[in-house]
Amino acid sequence: MAEFVNGGSDAIQPLLMSNTHVYEGIVDYRGEKVSIGSNIRGWRSALLIIGAEFAETTAFYGISANLFNYLTGPLGQSTVTAAANINAWFGVVWMLPLLGGFIADSYLGRFRTIFFSSLIYLLGLGFLTLSVVVPSLMSPDEYFGNKVHETSSVPFLVILFFFSLYLVAVGKAGFKPCAEAFGADQFDERNPEECTSKSSFFSWWYFGLSVGSCISRFTMTYIQDNISWGLGFGIPCLTMLIGLSFFLLGWKTYRFPAEENKENPLSGIAKVFVASAMNWRSTSVSTSNQEEGIRMSNSHLHVGAHQFKFLDKAFIDISNSDRVGSRKRGICCSIDQVEDAKTVLRLVPIWISCLTYAVVVAQSMTFFTKQGSTMNRTTKQGIQIPPASLLTFIPLTGIFFIPIYDRLFVPLARLVTKNQNGISTLQRVGFGIFISTMSMIVAALVEKKRLQTAFDFGLIDKPNETVPISLWWLVPQYLLFGLAEVFAMVGLQEFFYDQVLDQLRSVDLSLYFSIFGIGDFLSGFIIYAIDKITSGSNQGSWFSNNLNRAHLDYFYWFLAALSTINLIAYLYVSKSYLYKRGSSV
Repeated sequence: MAEFVNGGSDAIQPLLMSNTHVYEGIVDYRGEKVSIGSNIRGWRSALLIIGAEFAETTAFYGISANLFNYLTGPLGQSTVTAAANINAWFGVVWMLPLLGGFIADSYLGRFRTIFFSSLIYLLGLGFLTLSVVVPSLMSPDEYFGNKVHETSSVPFLVILFFFSLYLVAVGKAGFKPCAEAFGADQFDERNPEECTSKSSFFSWWYFGLSVGSCISRFTMTYIQDNISWGLGFGIPCLTMLIGLSFFLLGWKTYRFPAEENKENPLSGIAKVFVASAMNWRSTSVSTSNQEEGIRMSNSHLHVGAHQFKFLDKAFIDISNSDRVGSRKRGICCSIDQVEDAKTVLRLVPIWISCLTYAVVVAQSMTFFTKQGSTMNRTTKQGIQIPPASLLTFIPLTGIFFIPIYDRLFVPLARLVTKNQNGISTLQRVGFGIFISTMSMIVAALVEKKRLQTAFDFGLIDKPNETVPISLWWLVPQYLLFGLAEVFAMVGLQEFFYDQVLDQLRSVDLSLYFSIFGIGDFLSGFIIYAIDKITSGSNQGSWFSNNLNRAHLDYFYWFLAALSTINLIAYLYVSKSYLYKRGSSV
């Protein structure tokens, strides 16, 4: 296959039909150009990749959805410590794709990166299962009572548990950005019909992700809470193995970007910043007529060339004798390199303005679950509902709303906006941020009601007693979270894929994931800071182990206010953003 034979960069050249009726810039697994009408086609290949993503998502949320209860239960960690550990792990999970994307775009290519990272993923899941199953062999009663580590005298198994979690993070780092980018690569963006299909791909990608997440969060949390943790971690390992097999089934039908540009694009961008810094004293910048002609001919790519003028100092006019000295020092940047650097730099304000949204998202995996564990979880039939299973409502919202958005909302919006995608990606993200703010307000109101109920029934100092308020009160905030993801997360994925350099699409999708990585780290820091500040107050810490004396409602109000301020900032930066193809919000 192309990437196994050639390796290296995934640079994508304009996909145009030549006289021989082939796609230029696309090859098949043998490295040969793809003929028009061949079996190397878009949706057929993309669906296989979506299937692999479905399996990976099922495996990931199978171990992560109930992780908070595992840390505070069998491992016996405090609420704050467990939240800190989970935020740190998720932070690494969403930051490492930057490294995985870099390796894919610069060295291995997307297909090989997906393959090798999947093997690491499987190794991590296997070790994770082992770290839970081994204690059960020593003490079956403790195991089936969900006390895997509570009485274990082998600290090595606890170390193995956390080592396995971070090994899973390494595997996910290569799989996640490359699989999505590789799936989108199956569509010819120069073909109007396939370009529309590519926009739909991101919605259906999220649909597959939602189905996997929904199934995993419901079934795995039930197995872990009611049968055993070992089985609950073992099934995700088997699921990932099936997903890898499914992905490899389609290798003969995949489209691979032809390797035509061996230069590492990241090194060219880095060179621009270095050259600009070294030439910062220059008062004027001149370019050759040839380079200026390139700028004009590629104006569809060089949108916003007037922005970030300080980077223009990286230009070198070889006809200008007094600049030769700089050129000898290796500072010789082309128009394309400078414009590529500007393209990346334009993404920074959008990236920063989405961090607060990521902080809000982090709460669904920690405190929401802990709240549910204190509430009435028994149905009329006597079934105990695992609190983490409510996370299922987030992907369920996506499963329900994605088809409505793609088949109903987009065509109707297209009639009004004349935008082929209905609304712009940044408008979609902004609406998602607004909905996430509403979810925090609802969460604060529900938590206030839970605390009032605990007070009314004299349960303030009885943390092990069930507060007589139904678990279903938490459903609205989960539904709002799911609706926010349909707009914000899908919009961000499409935005970062579409607006960055073609040859850096794995890296740039990793920028999307890094938003949530930094968001998790920020969430951990905010929780730590608030806990330190409020611990000495008369009311006690907002995050007390006794949630009936904690004040998560105050924390949610704080996040709602922070998110509102962030939304205003986002609207400002998104309004001034210039799309790569010349459109604007």
